[in-house]
Amino acid sequence: MNLPVTTTFAIDGYRVREYKGVVRGIVVRAPTISQGLLGGLKSIIGGQIGAYTEMCEQARQQALDEMLEHARQLGANAVIGMSYDATEIGGRAAATEVLCYGTAVIVERA
Repeated sequence: MNLPVTTTFAIDGYRVREYKGVVRGIVVRAPTISQGLLGGLKSIIGGQIGAYTEMCEQARQQALDEMLEHARQLGANAVIGMSYDATEIGGRAAATEVLCYGTAVIVERA
């Protein structure tokens, strides 16, 4: 089942019937050896670092999936106020924590 997810606190055409609580998904990722090497070379010559972009997108998707699973466990059928946050762990980009969070709700057609 796909849960509607929005960064706003309302979904057009729906009203919140019940708040289930804050939900989150947390992922800590470090670059693979090849991503680290490619990223290091790119940082010297400049430009977009595709290997890091891919790693970050995978981490965001995994955090979103975990948040949605948390919402399902609470019996929610939507998540409002969704946001991402990221924090470097271990200095010099040793790893990055990606947090996806929002409010799990039950919505119904208005």
